[in-house]
Amino acid sequence: MGFDTAYEAINEGEDPGHRWAYGTGFTDPLAGVDTTLPSGVDGADLAAYCLMLGDDALIMSHRLQQWLARAPELEEETALANIALDLLGQARLLLSRAGAADGSGRTEDDFAFGRSEREFRSVRLAEVTDADFAGLIARLVAFSTWRLALLDRLRSSRDPVLAAVAAQGVRELTYHRDYAAQWLVRLGDGTDYSRERMVAGLAAAAPLVPELFEPVEVELRLAGAGVAVDPSTVRAEFDGVLATVLDGAGLQWPDVPGLAPVSGQAGRDGVHTEAMGYLLAELQSIARSMPGAVW
Repeated sequence: MGFDTAYEAINEGEDPGHRWAYGTGFTDPLAGVDTTLPSGVDGADLAAYCLMLGDDALIMSHRLQQWLARAPELEEETALANIALDLLGQARLLLSRAGAADGSGRTEDDFAFGRSEREFRSVRLAEVTDADFAGLIARLVAFSTWRLALLDRLRSSRDPVLAAVAAQGVRELTYHRDYAAQWLVRLGDGTDYSRERMVAGLAAAAPLVPELFEPVEVELRLAGAGVAVDPSTVRAEFDGVLATVLDGAGLQWPDVPGLAPVSGQAGRDGVHTEAMGYLLAELQSIARSMPGAVW
């Protein structure tokens, strides 16, 4: 039979509640997980922490999606799309947890599409643009190595939801880190030109790295309660992994001045680079032009 739209064709004979093409119908990763707040934990603090981790994933995912149709090969576009989807899945769970923890009832869409730039708590490494593919790889190596170390420790969080998200995220981020590391070695140990571009990519990412390890007060409070991770405690692991990868590429970590994470003046405080405003304009344009729309 004929169909008026591709949407009708895809959904022929499908249960409306199980439309794989639209990101629904999958097994709930939180099925059976206790979603009540851990005793003695402030809901506002937990929500703030989930927003930090969720925003990191959401913004990095969007940057990766922008590389579709721009990557060197079709296979790399597929790989980057899968990494972006993994991070988007983490973001959805974490933003939803934030809305439940603070009692506001806000949804993942409310957080993703309804906040201004200053309300986002993502690290600046996630938001900046890349000069080329090597620049993306440099950022992805740093981001995934750092996030994997955090989530590995979060598997023992007293918050069952964070622990469940972390357990799934560790499997995903292990692939993300390995994928990026292999490309860093390939480019760094390749032609003179690929090596030059990889060196430039590392130099662009390096100033944004110190911020990753500077804890804010809510992280320290929740780390003391066994819920969160003090990011300063993963610096040694990060440095060790990066040293191993860079050695395989015959490269060294750039000796460049960092963007000093001055208290109150970093991504966790809602202070972002110029790139963030343009990113959010693209990310939120449809939702803001048609508020309340469902598709």
